[in-house]
Amino acid sequence: MLLTFVLAFGQSSRSPTCDAETESNALFPRLHAGQTLTYIVQYRTQKNVKTESRVVTPSGPQNVQSDAKWTLSLEILDVRPQGARSAIHARAQLQSVDSATQAQSGPGYQSSPAPGQEAPAKSVEFTILPDGRAEAVTGLDGLFPEQREVWQQWLRQFAIAGVFPDGAVKRGRRWKSTEVEQAPSPIARLQWEKEATYVRDEPCAAIPPSSTLDSSASRNSQPQTCAVILTRAVLKQKSSPKDTTPGDFKLHGLRTTGTANGTNETISYISLQSGLIVRVTEDARQFMDVVVAKTDGSNQVHYNVDASSHTSILLVDRPSASPPKP
Repeated sequence: MLLTFVLAFGQSSRSPTCDAETESNALFPRLHAGQTLTYIVQYRTQKNVKTESRVVTPSGPQNVQSDAKWTLSLEILDVRPQGARSAIHARAQLQSVDSATQAQSGPGYQSSPAPGQEAPAKSVEFTILPDGRAEAVTGLDGLFPEQREVWQQWLRQFAIAGVFPDGAVKRGRRWKSTEVEQAPSPIARLQWEKEATYVRDEPCAAIPPSSTLDSSASRNSQPQTCAVILTRAVLKQKSSPKDTTPGDFKLHGLRTTGTANGTNETISYISLQSGLIVRVTEDARQFMDVVVAKTDGSNQVHYNVDASSHTSILLVDRPSASPPKP
């Protein structure tokens, strides 16, 4: 979530409903141990924060502007069938292609590398469950904040079919779901209300290994057929603006008041042959106006946050093996 004090997209609880009737499990990744995949992820974000406070150095969200491109290499370690889907144990390694980040950081903030400096490749090991959630995640704490955001953005899209309703998704049909936002936030009881539409089937292809994020390059790769899924989401606040205090804030003797809202629009291209995400674009915009204070009303800090992001994810075509020499 772009508005949170810790920039992160949390895993969520889901409650889908659907009026469709064809196989949806075909859209879940079908993989095998030893398989390797490569994605290029570009993540642009801008967060503007206005702070009013009598506290000398208030901690909280900071201004951030970044435009980063990463290669994400995925190694499939194990695949365990569970019903019509599978649990996928994998390792992902992130390597910066090109990045530029400007941020104002608070105490204890682990900043990303300066512009022109390449971030070291780091790995995250995890298991994707049939419902799209990730468990047994290791290595995430060792990533820079920007790397964590990129990994979490990619994960939500790679496992997106896990949130589709069991049984059926048909062209032209739509279904709704809700996701409780679990990323750290001073606003309690935030919930995403989503509506997804299976728009059509369309030719698609991974991009060549030497390509950039220009999707037109994919026309030279091996074509396949993708399901095009359009997802629109609205962030709703279920807590009263007069008292939005989450449990962890209460434990620290704090009280919060305010509002938050946002919208996301995602277009996903999912291969009907493999269930893999081939291409994704996502645009998000979120706002927050919140006051954080001690329970006695002292030491108030007023935050006004306006955040936006654009994400592009493209599958890289694996190079063909060279023919044996005579």
